[in-house]
Amino acid sequence: MNFKKLSVLFCSLLALTSVTAVSAAETETVSETEAASAEESTVSVADGETEYPITIQHAYGETVIESKPERIATVGWENQDTPLALGIAPVGVSAANYGMVTENNLHPWTDEAFQELGVDAPNVFDDVDGLDFEAISDCDPDVILASYSGLTQEDYDTLSQIAPVIPYKENAWQTTWRDQTIENAEGMGMKAEGEAKVAEVEQLIQDRLAEYPDLKGTKTAFCWINADDLSSFYIYLPSADPRAAYLLDLGLEHPESITRLAGDSTDFNITVSRENADQLSDVDMIVAYGDETLLDALQQDELMSQIPAVKNGAVALIDSTTALAGAATPSILSIPAEIDDYLSLLSAAQEKIK
Repeated sequence: MNFKKLSVLFCSLLALTSVTAVSAAETETVSETEAASAEESTVSVADGETEYPITIQHAYGETVIESKPERIATVGWENQDTPLALGIAPVGVSAANYGMVTENNLHPWTDEAFQELGVDAPNVFDDVDGLDFEAISDCDPDVILASYSGLTQEDYDTLSQIAPVIPYKENAWQTTWRDQTIENAEGMGMKAEGEAKVAEVEQLIQDRLAEYPDLKGTKTAFCWINADDLSSFYIYLPSADPRAAYLLDLGLEHPESITRLAGDSTDFNITVSRENADQLSDVDMIVAYGDETLLDALQQDELMSQIPAVKNGAVALIDSTTALAGAATPSILSIPAEIDDYLSLLSAAQEKIK
């Protein structure tokens, strides 16, 4: 007979003589059981350490991390920025595929963070056209971070044969920079540190915004527009797209007209036909990838020029070859690196509003 059964029997015998004694004995038994359970934990939570194993829920089920990962690999967009921001150099990362990239095929802020940790030649996967499972396996990771990514079920299943995987919580390519940081940090057993880093960057944003008070409340749309084909264009939605959501962080406001057009959509963008451009009558500013060629095409178009932002030239154009082109989809490292340039660009466009 084990200790717990003896305790129950002992309490039952006491019940014959005193209800009060039973209560006391049960309380003591519970306390002893809790103490024993705490002693059986694989890792103590003393001194702020994470208790293992940890279970993380996500779009493809759940992932169990049995012990603190030492070797971190990342796939997808900027997931490597989380461990780097927390002082850990990943053993393998995805290549940057948009905007300015360095000789290491990384965005400048990511490459700089590696160098600050003493890594001059990071292991960068050649995965622009698809995941390189062999290269990921070869770096022998303890966990694979992919909170902001487009992992399919097949990708997830294959990667899970290599190491535990932390994909997105709900939908592909819809994780905000805050959630990306915290979810990836949790997969590293460093959720509290991730939350602290997010709070730090949030304060940075507020400090920078204080220098641009006129931006607050400006009704702004983040668009993808092809200067060679204006028949339709895309508008990103802040409810599902990190680029558009970041504009709200920067004090801007999402136009009501776009909310109406989106309806109940859960996609990260909506397609708007050129013929419906007149419905965007409250869009005071537009953010878009492109150069002056795009603005010229918009202003010369009879229908597109009816949008107030286009008519006034209040269009913040992001050159696709610049660092800002990558930073417009924000991460915990790209925000501090590029926020000044972004706010300056937005302010210059906002000044043209009439």
